[in-house]
Amino acid sequence: MIGIVDYGAGNLFSVRRALDHLGLASAWVRGRRDLEGCDKLLLPGVGHFGHAAERLRRRELFEPLRSWLRQDRPFLGICLGMQLLYEGSEEAPGIAGLALLPGTVRRFPGRPRLQIGWNRVRALRASPLWEKGGGGFYYFVNGYYAPAGLRRHLVAVAEFQRRFAAAVACGRAWGVQFHPEKSGEAGLRLLRRWGAS
Repeated sequence: MIGIVDYGAGNLFSVRRALDHLGLASAWVRGRRDLEGCDKLLLPGVGHFGHAAERLRRRELFEPLRSWLRQDRPFLGICLGMQLLYEGSEEAPGIAGLALLPGTVRRFPGRPRLQIGWNRVRALRASPLWEKGGGGFYYFVNGYYAPAGLRRHLVAVAEFQRRFAAAVACGRAWGVQFHPEKSGEAGLRLLRRWGAS
């Protein structure tokens, strides 16, 4: 069972529709007790880093998510859900992320500051998401990015003003900056591979 973390924001229903389309069973996770029976967790994300972190704390999900990640259980963070895997973000100075990955999410410095639309993703190594040399075109909506310098966790990159992390991994936790649920067949294939891994 895939638990979809519902913290009161994000494109939850498009993610669930994509999982339903693929025949992957899912359930809402709206509190600590909802984690029982989940084999994998998916953290979608649209919105503000600080607000999302605060909502997770209010729903008493922040520490259980950190525990899940420390136990190296299967996890996928999408867009803001990926950014929350880091220690913090320039979007919300002083607000801690889940801190699975070291570093701070940065704001795109140039104009336009918001990337909206399709962009090419280049996989750097084989993973449950792609074979090496895989990747493709995926749909992005982001004004902040994770730097591509941390090679240890870097799985794929894209470019918008600069090279940035399009996908990251730490153990069985994965994060993608783009929205696979809005990326057509390529996104569905990625979700299918993750669901089967």
